[in-house]
This record gives sequence, C-alpha cells and structure tokens, in this order.
Amino acid sequence: MPTDSLTAVPLEPAGPGILDLVLAADPVVKLVLLVLLAASVWSWAVILERGMRLRRLQRRAARFEQEFWSVPALADLYRRLVKAPDHPMALMFVNAMAEWHEAAKSPDPEAQRNLLERIERVLALTLDREMDRLEAGLATLATIGSVAPFVGLFGTVWGIMNSFQGIARTESTSLAVVAPGIAEALFATAMGLFVAIPAVVAYNRLSRGFDSYAARLSAMADEFVVVLAREFDQRQKAA
Repeated sequence: MPTDSLTAVPLEPAGPGILDLVLAADPVVKLVLLVLLAASVWSWAVILERGMRLRRLQRRAARFEQEFWSVPALADLYRRLVKAPDHPMALMFVNAMAEWHEAAKSPDPEAQRNLLERIERVLALTLDREMDRLEAGLATLATIGSVAPFVGLFGTVWGIMNSFQGIARTESTSLAVVAPGIAEALFATAMGLFVAIPAVVAYNRLSRGFDSYAARLSAMADEFVVVLAREFDQRQKAA
C-alpha cells in the first residue's frame, strides 16, 4: 500500500537580530547609538548615586532630629559633631552653633541684638550651598531626557536617507533594499526613547525628593532658631 510521506518544509531564516542591525548600520548611525549608550550609562549612574545618597541623607537627618530633641544640652551635641559633620543638617547645626559661641563671647550689645539674624543667615547660606551641591547631578538628567529623543531622531533621519539612497542606487523598491535602513532608523528612535524616558522619570522623582529634603532642612533651621531665641532670652533675664 502507498504510504504518505512527510516532507520537511524548510523554515524561513529569522530576521537579523539587534546586534546584527547595529554592526551593519551606517557609521553615522553607529555613532548615534554609541552616544545614546554612553548617555544611558551616565544617566543611570547619576540616578543610582543620587537616589542612594538621598535615602542615606534622609536616614541621617532622622537620626540627627532624634538626637537634637533628646540631648540634654546642645553644647554636647555640638562637641560630638564639630569635628566631622557628615550631612547637611549636621553641618548647618555646627555652623550655627559656632556663630552662637563666637557672638556670645562678644560684650558688644549691638552684636548681641543681631545674633539671631546672623545665625539665620548662616543657616540659610549653608542650606543653599549644600542643596546646590546635592542637586548638581539633576541637571545632567534633565539634559539627557530632553536631548536624547532628538539624537535618536537624527539617527532615524539618517537611516531613512540611506534607504532612499539604496533605492536610487539599485533602482528597486524591493523591501530587501529598503528594510535595513528603515530597521536601523527605527532602532535609533527606540534607543533615544529608551535613554530619555528613565532620565525624565528619575529627574522628576529625585527633584521631588530633594525638594522634600530641603523643606526638612528649612524646618529644622527654624526650630533651631526658636531654641536659640529661648536660650538667649533666658540669658538676658539671668543677666
């Protein structure tokens, strides 16, 4: 009896992978992809470093606030922190206490009356300087988030130009002629978005986090001035 024979149907080869597209891309598109890759590594380094630093500063601020309200005398806390204030809140406290001790030694009545104003200025200047230093890396994320899509778009335009040039050279509109240039163009667009989206999201999140931390420092500075004002009033009454 005749038997049905199964004939193997050859599978069509799969399309080129991402690595193949990159290796076969035009040199200009390769340069665009390298720039975007470097920007991605840079942005993620900033995201991880600033994110971990913010969490570390929040923990140290919480520990400092607990010590500030539980210590018997502010002078004890000052002696413990004066040699190595390792976070902005401690540095604000140390600078303000140093100004307090220097002014307290002065017999000039005018200096005594302006004491709290000078301490407020010291606190404000320290806060602004420390926040500027902490937020320095956020400008990098904003720049990468806004520029990366346009860099990817440049690679897209260049890839499409290559596709049209291929059509002109071969005088054929076959998909095999057009596909490589379009594929690398679309990959450049995707790479630009891949770099920009995390940078924008992280920038907004870190900006809110640092704004919250700055508000915490400002509130602590106001509370510290109130404590010093009370002690100043007690000294005047005692005198």
